[in-house]
Amino acid sequence: MSITIKEVQSKRELKDFIKFNIKLYKDCPYHVPGLISEEMMTLSKEKNPAFDFCEAKYFLAIKDNKIVGRIAGIINHKANEQWKEKNLRFGFIDFIDDEHVSKALLDAVIQWGKEKGMEAIHGPLGFTDLDHEGLLVWGFEEVATMATTYSYPYYKDHLEKLGFVKDQDWKEFKIWIPEAVPEKHLRIGEIVLKKYGLRILKFKKTKEIWPYARKIFETLNVAYAHLYGFVALSPKQIDYYVKMYIPMLRLDLITLIVRDSDDAVAGFAITLPNLSKAMQKARGSLFPFGIIHLLKSLYSKPKVVDLYLMGVLPEYRGKGVNALIFNDLIPRYIALGTVFAESNPELESNNAIQAQWDYFRTEHHKTRRAFIKQI
Repeated sequence: MSITIKEVQSKRELKDFIKFNIKLYKDCPYHVPGLISEEMMTLSKEKNPAFDFCEAKYFLAIKDNKIVGRIAGIINHKANEQWKEKNLRFGFIDFIDDEHVSKALLDAVIQWGKEKGMEAIHGPLGFTDLDHEGLLVWGFEEVATMATTYSYPYYKDHLEKLGFVKDQDWKEFKIWIPEAVPEKHLRIGEIVLKKYGLRILKFKKTKEIWPYARKIFETLNVAYAHLYGFVALSPKQIDYYVKMYIPMLRLDLITLIVRDSDDAVAGFAITLPNLSKAMQKARGSLFPFGIIHLLKSLYSKPKVVDLYLMGVLPEYRGKGVNALIFNDLIPRYIALGTVFAESNPELESNNAIQAQWDYFRTEHHKTRRAFIKQI
């Protein structure tokens, strides 16, 4: 039978759009499903503040009366204005191993983009850098993390046959936790605290971190400003992410470096126990049992931790603030019995972030890619 492309119009269809990913990967041991409720919020034009400057359309591919693929088309007008481009984004893309299906999905998005005056299509990308980015192109026998997506090897082949080429790569690393803080880090840390008037800030209760919650994202805006496709989060978006993420953080695995003179966040690291196995058990739902799996993992003694978000203000890059962060976190990881950390995606062009692993044993074990095609 022929393939039908259907635009998502209703809340029920949007839920089908989200659940298709879970169904397609139900027997894949490397896939980590997202939470259906969280993805409903991300894709909701009423709830996600990114729609203040974004447009989006979602499409399903139907064959033999079954959903066989999905894709989101996104136009981020703020990004296009900042980077002086007319780019259409595609994301949330999944499909069976049928080239007719992948072509039909991408054709639908490209047609919409042309109608909107776009000149190129790139992705996979979301609305912001806090959405999933990049298609897995290497490391197919590695389990995904909560911050990343898994994709079957044939996805890459389909895109390349359709004329998509590499635009940017992200690398992911395993970083083994050392037996002690590197001696050089300790020496650097002592100097940096005094020289720049900084202090290490830790929290024991959630209410203690709230005064710094918005400051963390404001520092992220400045620290990430030069990175591929990044657009600063608006005040409304910051409030959205603060409410979504702060209550679920594990406080002992967060480190802030704060400037004494004005209490500004000079650097930060938000790390979490790796929740991949718990997310797999939850299968997209918090209730009735998903929340139990997640809480159990969140407050465990994790063998693996995820370096979820890190940022340092530009004026402190290369001056030892990263060393301060790890001087605090490494002893905590050692006490918990943590074996290694997942870096999560790092732009291959971001030499500064990768240089910080020079004093650690690391393994590059995954690569994901943003593709591009002129339309």
